[in-house]
Amino acid sequence: MFRAPLRSFATQARSSLKIGLIPADGIGKEVIPAARQAIVALGSDIPKPEFINLHAGWETFTRTGVALPHETVEILKSECDCALFGSVSSPSRKVTGYSSPIVQLRKELDLYANVRPVVSVAPNAGEQPAVDLIVVRENTECLYVKQEQQIDGPNGKEARATRLITERASRRIGQMAFELAAARSRKHLTIIHKSNVLSITDGLFRETVRGVPALTGKYSDVTIAEQLVDSAVYRLFREPEVFDVMVAPNLYGDIISDAAAALVGSLGLIPSINAGDDFVMGEPVHGSAPDIEGKGIANPIASIRSAALMLRHLGYTKGADRLDVAVDQVIREGRYLTPDLKGTSTTQEVLDAVLGKL
Repeated sequence: MFRAPLRSFATQARSSLKIGLIPADGIGKEVIPAARQAIVALGSDIPKPEFINLHAGWETFTRTGVALPHETVEILKSECDCALFGSVSSPSRKVTGYSSPIVQLRKELDLYANVRPVVSVAPNAGEQPAVDLIVVRENTECLYVKQEQQIDGPNGKEARATRLITERASRRIGQMAFELAAARSRKHLTIIHKSNVLSITDGLFRETVRGVPALTGKYSDVTIAEQLVDSAVYRLFREPEVFDVMVAPNLYGDIISDAAAALVGSLGLIPSINAGDDFVMGEPVHGSAPDIEGKGIANPIASIRSAALMLRHLGYTKGADRLDVAVDQVIREGRYLTPDLKGTSTTQEVLDAVLGKL
């Protein structure tokens, strides 16, 4: 499990912890308040939390014409120690003036690493989980630079997208991945790429990540492996135990981590953090789930676990561990589970069960 802070910048003494809350769209408005209650329940294990409610998302865009208000970004930069983001309902069609607020936030705050632990809950406390891996996704480049064009060509319409991979971004995400791998017992890192086809872009990513130990003079105890992205998905389902830490460009990391969620039961269980050198933002991996919005059955566990990851990154390990243990106990007992886990419980019932364990 992801059990150590990635950075020590936030372990300084604080009298309060200012947390920006961006529920955004869909079930984000249901699960982020649940995470807030779980954080408050930690009491003196963390500095007194102060919450700042902020706006972003498709609904914000339809209301104001802006998906990520300038005020939201400025408050996060100037007033908040960290943040929690819910989910966004980005349309699948092009909408003039709209751009995904979470993608833009990652760039605005230079949150270059998306860290997604995928861990199953062992039947008995203290046993080794069947699945225990971390996907480390580069967060700022690849096809997510959103440079696309469409032209009329001899074969009709032609659409092109620019894929950006830089040495700087690949080195930063590579070092983050090596740090995580070095802190785990297996000390194993798999580089995910498709350089047999994309020899220039994926080739640069692969070579840069492989070069991190020589560049830093560290991580000699970490075993390096490689896997083509398509075969990596196959192996995830056939033999997930071969993976420890996986590092990938933006698009591959997004796909792999969503696929890995199936190994542990639901996207509703998978947390993540968007981390940079100066800020961290928790974000559940699931989407806005418009089909269940407002029904009170959204799974709050991914958001609560994302809060735990955020706190751990900030150095508040005791509070983070309490959240993780409480969630594991609720899942292990199986009495209070939402429909995505074949249960019948509501969001509030699952939250109450977690708070009861705390």
